[in-house]
Amino acid sequence: MTRKLDAPVPRVLVLVCDSWGVGGAPDAEAYGDQGSNTLGNTARAVGGLHAPALESLGLGLLTQIEGVAARADPGTAHGWAVERSAGKDTTTGHWEMMGIRLDEPFPLYPDGFPREVVEPFERAIGRSLLGNEPASGTEIIERLGPEHLATGKPIVYTSGDSVFQIACHKRVVPLDLLYEWCRVAREILAPPHRVGRVIARPFEGEPGAFVRSPERRDLSVPPPGPTVLDAITAAGLPVYGVGKIQDIFDRRGIGEATYSDSNDHGVDLTLEYLHRPGPAFVFTNLVDFDSKYGHRNDARGYAAAVESFDRRLPELIEGLDGGVLLITGDHGCDPTTPPTDHSRERTPLLAAGLEGGPHEIGVREFGDLGHTVAALLSVEVEGLVGSSFADRLGIVGPAVAPSSEG
Repeated sequence: MTRKLDAPVPRVLVLVCDSWGVGGAPDAEAYGDQGSNTLGNTARAVGGLHAPALESLGLGLLTQIEGVAARADPGTAHGWAVERSAGKDTTTGHWEMMGIRLDEPFPLYPDGFPREVVEPFERAIGRSLLGNEPASGTEIIERLGPEHLATGKPIVYTSGDSVFQIACHKRVVPLDLLYEWCRVAREILAPPHRVGRVIARPFEGEPGAFVRSPERRDLSVPPPGPTVLDAITAAGLPVYGVGKIQDIFDRRGIGEATYSDSNDHGVDLTLEYLHRPGPAFVFTNLVDFDSKYGHRNDARGYAAAVESFDRRLPELIEGLDGGVLLITGDHGCDPTTPPTDHSRERTPLLAAGLEGGPHEIGVREFGDLGHTVAALLSVEVEGLVGSSFADRLGIVGPAVAPSSEG
């Protein structure tokens, strides 16, 4: 059975489960990530996942996931997405989903940032910094937090991603000042040091019990050109962003956006946007998988977050009200491997809200996702990488006319 469209679907939701990798990237070895399989290895490490809603969408057909059977229900579709851009970070992955492919990765700093970055930053904020090294965020806050409390010096660190992260205790550096320092750093980090993101990392608590607070902000490099988001907005349809989506795209092509405090809060916000009338695109990032568990090598916490999301998934599918849900990831972050950085993996492509099936999407490129969203909303997209796979979802009609591939 196919779904014939004479008009756009009522709404499309793309939900990025941040760092959901399923192994098997063809170039994983080039990134030192052979053997990484975020969801498969996590399930194995904890003795299996209980995720019946995700199982019904076909997640168990993508890789061996203990506890998740290799099956799928009608009305769903399943496949894989492969990233073609250079790099394995959040910005690169999301940009490619929306039609921009990067041939050169953002710069990395395995030895910390050079003097030509550090010295102007220290002059601009009027104090020296602590750290300036690759580190796990929770570890460096625990180690340098007491000195930060005593001196007011910000903790600056990076990772295997292209990030300049500034951690400050909210009692010592108010949020407004921390965000201003991030804007200062963003201006200083010009080519050749144009990192993908400057990230505000506020924390609270006392020595020995510091915790990161949810007011994180990401200042990304603006996209180098138009994206699918711009095309949808230009067509007069609303684009809603949940979580850090607005930061990743420098708010371009996004009409309304709300930051989330947690995965559950992100689901709540997503449901609010889905319940608004009329065709729309809702673009959500759920970051807890990555930031709270993947980067901390916490397989048990990661597994619990997957199961918690699985319990909310039926609400999202019901909230579609005739629309289409597409679930994917932007990279991997295997909590069972020694590094705490992202991993180069294939990511899931799962869909719900369809007719017939279950449908097989096959292996697609990240850029195909944005073209598919545009096709479902009857929006023409030209000059961007990717091509629609709406026909693989069992959907035919004027709304899915072929789009040009960049």
